[in-house]
Amino acid sequence: MSALLEVDGLSKRYRRGDRDFAALDGVSFSIAAGETLALVGPSGSGKSTVARILLRLVEPDAGSVRFAGEDLLVLRGAALRAVRPKLQMVFQDPLAAFNPRATVARLLDDPLRIHGIADRATRPKAIAALLERVGLSAELASRRVHEISGGQRQRVAIARAIATRPRLIVLDEAVASLDVLVRGDILRLLGELQAEEGIAYLFISHDLGAVRAIAHRIAIMDGGRIVEQGEAKAVIAAPASATGRALVAATPELPTIKETVS
Repeated sequence: MSALLEVDGLSKRYRRGDRDFAALDGVSFSIAAGETLALVGPSGSGKSTVARILLRLVEPDAGSVRFAGEDLLVLRGAALRAVRPKLQMVFQDPLAAFNPRATVARLLDDPLRIHGIADRATRPKAIAALLERVGLSAELASRRVHEISGGQRQRVAIARAIATRPRLIVLDEAVASLDVLVRGDILRLLGELQAEEGIAYLFISHDLGAVRAIAHRIAIMDGGRIVEQGEAKAVIAAPASATGRALVAATPELPTIKETVS
């Protein structure tokens, strides 16, 4: 299976006071179309720095990123704007990522308008279809973000991400703040969208329970490095790294995605 995303040798250093530290140190991995790679590790291991580099919010000191055959790190201007719809992100907290007083309709209207996906006349219908696609009523469009539940907000965030028909979605702790029942619903939704649309996911988490439910492969990070990679079932069953063993030992039981959608 050919890679949709190829990350090779990413390094990034930051200065804290009078000391430098390595946020990333030679990070390499790949993701195929329609695959979920979980990037797992404790807080401060470098997972979110990887996400920010992929979204071009931070520039690395070294390394390369190829997305759909293009060198993502050299793109500028119109060429970068053309790629952005294909690479989307879902954050942990939509209240922090979005204007909490904006309506749901406004949040979903923006990508449709900015990327020319639907004209003014057809956008209300497209918004309703997106809400229904993620299991929400079209009537929710008139509500403000702060007026809806955490699970509903995360579904709206997913609807916004899929509005541009992306090939890859980066999910940065996207279920971490949800209770276990809502988390299972969101993981089930993500699995359904992937099966039907062929979307690839980079699923960033510190929770191997959620990872067990959705990931095909796992890359475990610690101290800015990937210390272990492999098939999800194999890594969880017999982790080879000390970090992996600690994460597995701290993981509550969660069903696999196949069990949640059966």
